[in-house]
Amino acid sequence: MPKPILSDARLSPTFPITAVDEYGDSREVFVAGERPLTLKVDGQEIVTLMTLGNYPEALTLGYLRNQRLIDSIDEVIRVWVDWDKERVDVTTRHGSGIQDERMQGRTVTTGCGQGTVFSCTLDKVYGRRLSSLQVKQSRLYDLLKAVNDFNAVYRRAGAVHGCALCHDTQIMLFVEDVGRHNAADAIAGMMWLDDIPGGDKTFYTTGRLTSEIVMKAAQMNISLLLSRSGVSHMGLELAQDLGITLIARAKGQHFLVYSGAEHIEFDAIPSIPRSAGPVSRKVSA
Repeated sequence: MPKPILSDARLSPTFPITAVDEYGDSREVFVAGERPLTLKVDGQEIVTLMTLGNYPEALTLGYLRNQRLIDSIDEVIRVWVDWDKERVDVTTRHGSGIQDERMQGRTVTTGCGQGTVFSCTLDKVYGRRLSSLQVKQSRLYDLLKAVNDFNAVYRRAGAVHGCALCHDTQIMLFVEDVGRHNAADAIAGMMWLDDIPGGDKTFYTTGRLTSEIVMKAAQMNISLLLSRSGVSHMGLELAQDLGITLIARAKGQHFLVYSGAEHIEFDAIPSIPRSAGPVSRKVSA
């Protein structure tokens, strides 16, 4: 089956503006772009996403995949973005849009820019358990060093989140967008297009590990999540139910394993003394 026909409608992710600094001096700086993109399937309006516009076609496919609104990439004939109309049109082989039962029960999440989760997504996530991925502490440190070379839009303009698909210490895909859920969906779309498996991959994000991000990882069959930010309680509970390892507050040689510590081989314990504070027990490899 041929791949879908895609437009090539990437926008510049940043824009130069003039701002005044704390000294009263004018400076040229960059701000992150943000554009609405209304997603339609066979003419049926599904959702309006706020995005940088950096990977709109992949974002569209990833959103449809992660929300389980379309089951197979083979169902999609065409994904076409028109920024003048602020719209992306998806054409399917059956031409009848999304089934009504899949469109019911939407929940607006706490994701940046507000994400959306459909009840059918929740139903399909629960009841499955992912195969765990074993990882060495030393390789996590190497991965954190590698990811520092990315985040180009953030370094230039701030106000964005980045997500990466990683294999061991290799950054396979890296996407920045105004919300981490958009960046995650774009990666999911790229994986879907190129048939990239998730079982041996790590998903990295600069943002919080909320229930929405955990669900997206589960849809991509990824069982190891790494974040420089924190974890929400619902995200933790869902990760525990699904057998997903959550590692957060990860920067430099510091990290906290919130779920799945048994899958980490602690082979690079920092020589710097532990900061003062209560410690219940040391986790051994």
